[in-house]
Amino acid sequence: MALEWVVLGYAAAAEAVMVLLLTIPGLGPLRKGLVAVIRNLLKPFLSIVPFCLFLFMDIYWKYETRPTCDSSDSCTPTEHLRHQKSVMKSQRNMLLIVTALVFYWLLFSVTQLVVKIDQLNGRVEKLKNN
Repeated sequence: MALEWVVLGYAAAAEAVMVLLLTIPGLGPLRKGLVAVIRNLLKPFLSIVPFCLFLFMDIYWKYETRPTCDSSDSCTPTEHLRHQKSVMKSQRNMLLIVTALVFYWLLFSVTQLVVKIDQLNGRVEKLKNN
């Protein structure tokens, strides 16, 4: 299961880099090519959403089927430590899921805004020439 989390982490990092590149000022000549590449990558990156849903369901299933250590007599210290580590991993993984989804939404929104700004700038130039 660790490979799934690595893939999700790399996808979130790639989304973050793309959002950063879109929002950095001063990339005028490169922006059109960058926007074209990112717009073409948005559809494949949409697969992040069902992938995150699958991983969320995995966390939920593990949460529902985990052994409980409610009282100190029911678990040994080793089992209690394993339970605490499992909870920490689940929290970390949930944070990764949320981060990947938020970065996808940001990437989609920023890309749409940049495209809209380019269209409006084209209209302004067209009106200035007339």
